[in-house]
Amino acid sequence: MGKAVQNGDYLFMKVYDYVLHRIERKEWKEHEKLPSVRQLASEMKVHRLTVLKAYQLLKQHGKVYVKDKAGYFVQSNVTKNFEYLYQDNPIVSAYVQKNHLSEIHQPSVSYHFSQALIDPNLLPNHYFADYVKKVFDLYPKVLATYSTVQGDLELRETLTQYFINQYKTHLHADNVFITSGSQQAIHLIAQAFIKRGDVVLFERPSYSAAIDIFRAQGAQIVTVDIHPEGYDLEQVELAIKQYKPRLFYLNPTFHNPTGYTISIEQRKKLVELAEQYRFLLIEDDAYHDIYFDQAPPPPIYTYDSAKAVIYIRSFCKYISPGLRIAAVICPSSLMNSLLAQKSLADNGSPLLNQKIFLHYFSSLRMQQHLEKIRIALQIRKEIMERELAVTDWKWTSPKGGLNLWVQLPDNFSTELLLAKSIEQSISFVPGQICDPLKQLSSWIRLSYSYANEKQLKEGVKNLVAVAQSLSK
Repeated sequence: MGKAVQNGDYLFMKVYDYVLHRIERKEWKEHEKLPSVRQLASEMKVHRLTVLKAYQLLKQHGKVYVKDKAGYFVQSNVTKNFEYLYQDNPIVSAYVQKNHLSEIHQPSVSYHFSQALIDPNLLPNHYFADYVKKVFDLYPKVLATYSTVQGDLELRETLTQYFINQYKTHLHADNVFITSGSQQAIHLIAQAFIKRGDVVLFERPSYSAAIDIFRAQGAQIVTVDIHPEGYDLEQVELAIKQYKPRLFYLNPTFHNPTGYTISIEQRKKLVELAEQYRFLLIEDDAYHDIYFDQAPPPPIYTYDSAKAVIYIRSFCKYISPGLRIAAVICPSSLMNSLLAQKSLADNGSPLLNQKIFLHYFSSLRMQQHLEKIRIALQIRKEIMERELAVTDWKWTSPKGGLNLWVQLPDNFSTELLLAKSIEQSISFVPGQICDPLKQLSSWIRLSYSYANEKQLKEGVKNLVAVAQSLSK
């Protein structure tokens, strides 16, 4: 699967990185004219089309702009004054300077609408004490040894049987390996299969940590839009034909941040495209069991007969984030590459965590917990939606997951709203963080899962009040 880095791709990224580096180092100032395409091509000894392609992507990413018949110029830093005004506020500073979701979560606030985590009071904290004791009784030497790199065999066999029972598909424990959460799985995949200049297809918007991971690996990110009804498959196929991606990272079930879920028909078509054009589908499935009215369609991997899907299933969100357990289902031909990266990362996820998870996952209590948590989260979603109903904001009510993807009026400053909200001890995720192109400035992600019902009512009322004060 995939392809080696082509020379043209390498040169294009070399030009892109060179220009971006000089802009970021202020060697080329705001509104300063950049070297002409012909001049830079001559200096870097590349074809003029290579420079033009790099300039066009820089323009798409908001780093440069073009004047008709005058050339390319350095874009002004539109957040400069904002950054100066709020540089003492770490959450706003992180948003302006880095766009890293992890840093949005760092400051302490009273109303956490940025955290796509479940209220700890809804998790089975007290019950875990029983399972910890049980694990030590069954495995008295559990702390005296490592897990295997691929993960505890007993856990992999249990999960294998679970997937077989759920989806009636053939699977062997050798095709399953355990990671320390889904984010580590994404990171291992990027390290194993992506080289600088490789094209990775992304939904727009998407999970911001995955954007950061693939970009740090040197990937060229190309986007396709996701809508409430799924993808425009003609747009997807056109992007595949034009850019020849090495892989497509996607989150098709209760999508983060939008909450959308794509149909069975589209899932099957994606597998056909992956087989036809020879690229990998990386299916990230963190919220599959968090549905409200009915279970979502089976994962894309269940329709995969071409060995073109790597499936990441996280269990952290609704069992125990602290255990950091995710399972990866991977074709045999790709497993060794991932295990090589895993061995370098940590030589295997903690065995104690795997054993605790195993015995809770296999219990009747687990199913009872899931039923209760779905009801609790649906109530919280409805509370947030009722409190937002007084606004003219727009969203599509999700059928599962943890988030509302909300569109504010076009002329509304989400940057200013973020700053003022933090002053009122409210956090949320600005849409630009979830956009590989960093342009979705009128959207915000509000997570309804972390705050309790009282906090939701108070916090959303306060958020709306802040927004209304800025609209006057």
